[in-house]
Amino acid sequence: MRLQRDFTNKEWKEIGEKYKDGGVHMYKGKRTFFYNGEKLLKENEGPLIYNYKERDSWEVMIVLPGVEVIHYHTFDACENIKTVIMADTVKRIEEGAFEGCYSLEFVKLSRNLEYIGDMAFHWCKSLTSIFIPPSCREIGSGAFCGCHQLLIIGMSLHTELGEFVFQNTAVLKNSSISIDKDGFYEGNDDERVIRWVKSINDEDVYALHHACSSINPLGDIIHDLVKQQGIKAMRIPNAIGVTPSQYLEANTFADISEKDIINRYILDSMGEVI
Repeated sequence: MRLQRDFTNKEWKEIGEKYKDGGVHMYKGKRTFFYNGEKLLKENEGPLIYNYKERDSWEVMIVLPGVEVIHYHTFDACENIKTVIMADTVKRIEEGAFEGCYSLEFVKLSRNLEYIGDMAFHWCKSLTSIFIPPSCREIGSGAFCGCHQLLIIGMSLHTELGEFVFQNTAVLKNSSISIDKDGFYEGNDDERVIRWVKSINDEDVYALHHACSSINPLGDIIHDLVKQQGIKAMRIPNAIGVTPSQYLEANTFADISEKDIINRYILDSMGEVI
C-alpha cells in the first residue's frame, strides 16, 4: 500500500524541519529513510554509511526538500522499499539510483525533475506505473528495463529516450511489437517502441484516457468528456487494457479522483449548480 501520493506544502515544511538530518525513523508505522542528499554508496566499494542488512529494513524513502540529486546507485538493491516520494527540488536521478529495488511499487517523482539516468529503475519488477513530468528532458538507456509489471505510463512527447528504456515491461507485452519469450525486442525496433509508447492514447477514441494520464489532469476536461461519453467510459480499456479510471488512480500528479468526477457528473445530471 502507498504511504500517500504527496504532501501538502505545510507537511513538506514540517518534514523538512523535523527530519533535516536525514536517517531512519518510524513514520506512520513504516520504517522510513529520509534522504538528505548524502552519498550512501561508493562506486565499486559498496555502502558508505548503512550496511546491506540495514538497507533491507527500509520500507519507505522520502527525499527531503532541498535535495537536487539522487546520486549514483544510492538505493541500489534496497529490496524492501515499496514507496518513494520526492520533494519537488529534485532535478536529477543518476545512474542505477534505484536499480534492483524489487519491491518498489509506488514512485512520486519531483515536478521539476530534468534527468533520469541509465538503469535508474532497472529491475524494479513490482513497479506498475510511472508518471514523468514535462520538465524531464532525458531518460537514459534501460532506465525502466526489467520492470516486469510496468503498464501505466504518463510522459510528455518531448522527453528524449535512450535505448531500451521500456525493455521487458508489461506495456510492451500488451503491445503488437514482437518480443521473445523473455519479453525482449530487437534493437532495431527501438525507435518504433519509443513512438508507440508515447502515442498509446493519441487516438480520438482514447481522449478520456489521455486526459486522465496527463501530467496535469484537469477536472473540467475530464468532466466534459465523461458528460459526452457517459460515466461508463471511465471503465473502458484502451489498446493495452488500461481504463481512464486506472490512469487517474495511478496518476501521481492528479489532485482529483474518480469519486470527484462521478459526484460532479451525478450532480450535473440532476441539474445542480456546481
